[in-house]
Amino acid sequence: MTSVSNDLDLGAMIADTEAEILRLVASREPSTAGVYDMVLYHLGLDHDGAPAGKRMRPLLGLLAYASIAGDYRRALPGAAAVELGHNFSLVHDDIEDGDRERHHRPTVWALHGVAQAINTGDMLFSLSRMALHRLSDLGFSDAKVLRLTRLYDETCVALCEGQFIDIRTSESDELMSVELYFDMIGRKTAALIAASIEAGAILATDDDEIVRRYRAFGWALGLAFQLNDDLLGIWGQERATGKEPSDLARRKKTLPLIYAFEHAGPDDRERLLALYRDPSPTPGQLADIVAILERTGARDYTRNEARRYRDVALSELDAAGVVDRDARRRLEEIIVSVITA
Repeated sequence: MTSVSNDLDLGAMIADTEAEILRLVASREPSTAGVYDMVLYHLGLDHDGAPAGKRMRPLLGLLAYASIAGDYRRALPGAAAVELGHNFSLVHDDIEDGDRERHHRPTVWALHGVAQAINTGDMLFSLSRMALHRLSDLGFSDAKVLRLTRLYDETCVALCEGQFIDIRTSESDELMSVELYFDMIGRKTAALIAASIEAGAILATDDDEIVRRYRAFGWALGLAFQLNDDLLGIWGQERATGKEPSDLARRKKTLPLIYAFEHAGPDDRERLLALYRDPSPTPGQLADIVAILERTGARDYTRNEARRYRDVALSELDAAGVVDRDARRRLEEIIVSVITA
């Protein structure tokens, strides 16, 4: 095990990742500067913006690398690729979902139209590939870079598959099964988090068993993260989350609702379906939905599953047997901060 010489500063790791992203767009042609302005706006790296999101995925990848190999800085292009790739999907998601706001600011399509937003998402995807190629400049072997590129492409395929399921089921009033829901979030959420962590491990070691353990850690963590988000989307406190719990008002098909529909009695199931089909539910109707979720044990089930996958993630991390103590502590801090179930 390689020791991490200095206490890991998460803020510095995020700042270094953002600097790596800015390096990619620093020398572009003035005539095409507008698309890079849109990229930076979406990422919250423009002059007027605050960072968009917690940068959790690149941070996890850097910590995975540091936990095995020490100094995280050689892995920064991989972290930048993860963040750029995640955000290309978000730009497209905003269009597909009709969301006009993200992180309390207008979305790219709401400001510049659908065509420019699609192009901006495509640019984020392309820049993520350019970031991967920079790993060669830092001395990583062609074999490692190719392996990472393949992992990235497989993850993008999984994201598109998950989005297909999401769009298809959202177009119907029928609710998907719990089994299909786990399949969907595995492709949409767990796949990217698992790939972020696996990428850090691939860059840090040639031991395939360690890489496998890190991927399993990331997969379980990704599921726990999504299930925790499902809880906060209904029962979260705005003061704690920074956003109003609105999943029910937006008719999002998350695990508590799906589980409740599968396990409710006939009367509650009929009432739940009628309430869910109302495009503009009143506060009283939303309270009725929550009451049904509580009666069917949907809240407890979702919380217990989030905790179970969180514990699986930590056990996989420990089973790898190579984790630097400080990096392990930082990883656990992130897990506890984002998995509040």
